[in-house]
Amino acid sequence: MIRIRVWIAGLAVVMVATALFAGSPSVAAKPQQATPASAEVKIDNFSFGPGSLTVPVGTTVTWTNRDDIPHTVVSTEGAFKSKVLDTDEKFSFTFSKAGTFPYFCSIHPKMTGKVVVQ
Repeated sequence: MIRIRVWIAGLAVVMVATALFAGSPSVAAKPQQATPASAEVKIDNFSFGPGSLTVPVGTTVTWTNRDDIPHTVVSTEGAFKSKVLDTDEKFSFTFSKAGTFPYFCSIHPKMTGKVVVQ
């Protein structure tokens, strides 16, 4: 008889606990998502600034033409190519793999720069 009471008491505790938590919203830990990295390159006075940029894999680099004349941003290895950028226009590219990515302005080929992705 004692065993039955203990079993019934234990069952009652489980039932009460189940009833209490049944309507509770579940709380699950959400992994924090890393904010994607970004970097800026300014095109001004016939140059890319900075001329060399080092970023982690996954970074989006945005080039902004601050010159009064058009420029382009073209990878020497064909990884990316902008349209002709007029004043204040932007071009962005996300680097998904490590490496060194030299680039130039196809209108003014002496304008060069590089992005090093680690």
